[in-house]
Amino acid sequence: MDLPPTIPTSFVPQPASAAVRRFRSDFTGAFGYFAYGVLGIVFLLALGVFAYGRILANQQASEDAMLAKAEAAIDPNTVVGFTRLRDRLNFGSTLLSKHVAFSGFFTLLETILPTTVRFTTLHLTLDDKGNASLNGAGIAESFNALAATSAAFAADGHIKDAIFSNITVNKDNTVSFSISAALDPKLITFSP
Repeated sequence: MDLPPTIPTSFVPQPASAAVRRFRSDFTGAFGYFAYGVLGIVFLLALGVFAYGRILANQQASEDAMLAKAEAAIDPNTVVGFTRLRDRLNFGSTLLSKHVAFSGFFTLLETILPTTVRFTTLHLTLDDKGNASLNGAGIAESFNALAATSAAFAADGHIKDAIFSNITVNKDNTVSFSISAALDPKLITFSP
């Protein structure tokens, strides 16, 4: 039996387009170069991190040795002395912060009290909470001098709630009085 001449006896597949194949191979090659470049950079960074870690470890070892040498040079008696000094200074500061000094009150009285008014008795008391109060008696040359004293106390503000009582006019026209007042805590607090 003979085959018709239009049917080929063998078949050879046609290759795909050359331009498409070249594009794929170029893209694959570029990606490969990029991947190798990234791998190289990562490798160099890993070497850098390793080298930097070794440098830091050497620095730490040398500084640990210097610290141990400095600790060995410390005299324990000097440390005890400094500790005692610190404790004494802290205790002194605590004492001074709680110390009551009435010298500020007396300086204020000398400044604002008219010369025509004098105290015959004066009692300063301090309660458990640290509040100071004033109780006393005195003599003023006139009622106007006593009013000037009251106005001076009110204007200054450090002697608070001053109450003048038992006001009597004596035979020589002087005025006797009693006083009670509260003192500003800043006025009696010690300050260097």
